[in-house]
Amino acid sequence: MTSLESIGKIRNIGIVAHIDAGKTTTSERILFYTGKAYKMGEVHEGTAVMDWMVQEQERGITITSAATKCHWRDCDINIIDTPGHVDFTAEVERSLRVLDGAVVVFCAVAGVQPQSETVWRQANKYHVPRVAFVNKMDRIGAGFEKVLEQVRTRLGSNPVAMVLPVGVEDSFHGHIDLVTMKAHLWEESSAKTFGSEFVICEIPEEYSERALIAREALIDALSTENDEILELALEDKDVPEELLRKAIRENTISNKIVPVYCGSAFKNKGVQDLLDAVTYYLPSPLDIPAALAYEIDSHEEVKIESDPEGPFVALAFKIATDPHVGSLAYLRIYSGSIESGKVVYNVTRDGRKERIGRLLQMHANQRQDVSKAVAGDIVAVVGFKAVGTGDTIASVAKTSTLEKITFPETVISVAIEPKTQADLSKLTEVLSALMNEDPTFKAKIDSDTGETLISGMGELHLEIIVDRILREFNVKASVGKPQVAYKEGITQVASGCCTYERQIGGKNQYAEVKVSVSPLERGKGFVFINKVVVSKADSKEFNLNNFFKSIENGCQDAMNDGILIGYPLVDVCVTLNYAAGREGESNEVSFKIAAYEAVKDALRKAGAVLLEPYMKVSIETPEQYMGDIIGNLNSRRGKVINMEMRDDIRVIECHSPLSDMFGYSTQLRSLSQGRATFTMELLHYDEAPKAVVERILGVNSYCFQSQAEASF
Repeated sequence: MTSLESIGKIRNIGIVAHIDAGKTTTSERILFYTGKAYKMGEVHEGTAVMDWMVQEQERGITITSAATKCHWRDCDINIIDTPGHVDFTAEVERSLRVLDGAVVVFCAVAGVQPQSETVWRQANKYHVPRVAFVNKMDRIGAGFEKVLEQVRTRLGSNPVAMVLPVGVEDSFHGHIDLVTMKAHLWEESSAKTFGSEFVICEIPEEYSERALIAREALIDALSTENDEILELALEDKDVPEELLRKAIRENTISNKIVPVYCGSAFKNKGVQDLLDAVTYYLPSPLDIPAALAYEIDSHEEVKIESDPEGPFVALAFKIATDPHVGSLAYLRIYSGSIESGKVVYNVTRDGRKERIGRLLQMHANQRQDVSKAVAGDIVAVVGFKAVGTGDTIASVAKTSTLEKITFPETVISVAIEPKTQADLSKLTEVLSALMNEDPTFKAKIDSDTGETLISGMGELHLEIIVDRILREFNVKASVGKPQVAYKEGITQVASGCCTYERQIGGKNQYAEVKVSVSPLERGKGFVFINKVVVSKADSKEFNLNNFFKSIENGCQDAMNDGILIGYPLVDVCVTLNYAAGREGESNEVSFKIAAYEAVKDALRKAGAVLLEPYMKVSIETPEQYMGDIIGNLNSRRGKVINMEMRDDIRVIECHSPLSDMFGYSTQLRSLSQGRATFTMELLHYDEAPKAVVERILGVNSYCFQSQAEASF
């Protein structure tokens, strides 16, 4: 088999879904049926192979994405099992960034849930082809057609049923394959083999008519994109199985359809057909478009083909700390090949030289040494000194960089204080390792109080981080109450200037900068516009072009320290209107300081306001508790945006400030006798009301602003 043929047999897939839809249980069945695991792990027993962290086993949830490799039919399948909780959405983001396909698991009872929509949007962002698996078909209230309709309406996709369920709820025992038109039935005898063996037989008579209708719907969906199938359908001729599979594969890879399967992973039904679908319909590294990269100097787009003979290029998409081998860097190889002991370069970090110590094939937290990895592979590397998430690793020091992974901002923080001096130095190392491992985790020292603040995506995220610090890394520390990560913004256009003139070490330093600041729409971040045009005559006398980057950096630094309290400023446009320097007296530092002071001068006049994070909260509750829940949301400054009925469950969507949502999980359990659930994710930052500003400032906000304006 040639190198390209072997790459064509690779499938890099992720298993994604809402929390508790059955991702990890499905992964465990896949490992068992492919022979990777000799027994099935169970999430509720804490024995799932893919949930290897102590915190995952105790809580029965997935926290970190776990990678493994297995073999089915003639394909090697790299699987990443991702978390479903919204606090760990970054794990899904970076996994989908490097994967070629995804299996989206839906609960047959709950259907499309809030986090299902989030992961679907993430998959759309990276154009990842998908196969859907409707799980828990044996549960009361399960509905295959209902989920298909929700995928169509809520997710705006084109789901196409590949199977027809046989039996419903507790009588569910198999399905009819609409491609082969055979029934796959899991009888009582199959329970002894844990679902490994099932009966393939003719379609039961009572299902024959429904199966023909479902098959026609499948052919109709494909005929709109395939002329050969359309011609056969118009002539009332049977469509060959091979042609059907080819058309399904083409349309799945181009994201025109989503093949949908069903089963019950916990009851060991339907997983083998899902594995078949992964090998038949999801793409290999050769089927997806070439990876986009950008030239370092010109920023021009470069396409990197999946070629094992080409130059080595890979993306470090995950950093993990292993107690046995130290820091692990997970790589997705896009081009070329790599062997242990070879020297590579971190292109993102100025071509820093790195050496491949060991190449590992990961199976959750277990490791297997491999001597070589090629384009299309996902492997872990031991031996890198300074590699972060999103770094491009290549065989050439100066080459193009792959597109980086973007992560959401942190919204919540807590203070952590080590108990002894020895714990202080240890905590510093641990926080640095955790920040490298998790891009959505931040740690900093508060300049006013001297406290160490750690920030994350939510209460559960920080709870897990703190638990790891105390138990896994054995650091003795005290932790404060959660705090909101406020930001600041401006409401007016204002101008500022600074003439920086100093004598340092007997040398004169000079720079003059004039800027204006203006507010942007919420969520736009920071924008720098340079309106200074340097003429050829000016460039001969003193070349300003060399200092524009320093001016921009000075402007960005000014955004980090707010005007009101010191929170970072966001959604601000800074326009550079004038800059001047002198030959021999101006340098990068003087321009950076002048820009910083000029922006600060403008911001003080721009009507600074406090911004607080607003969350999108989605609650699923039985109808009898709805009144109490809405009343409680109103008391938390929540605004109900939408309500809908899904079977006997009411879904309430509201927007609420994060500061009023602390401890909500406990109160919701109390209000609904433990029957309601909710998810919460960052929506946007918006201006905080006067009462909140007064509470945070500790004084009357009007007086504070008046005094502040008077002092300047």
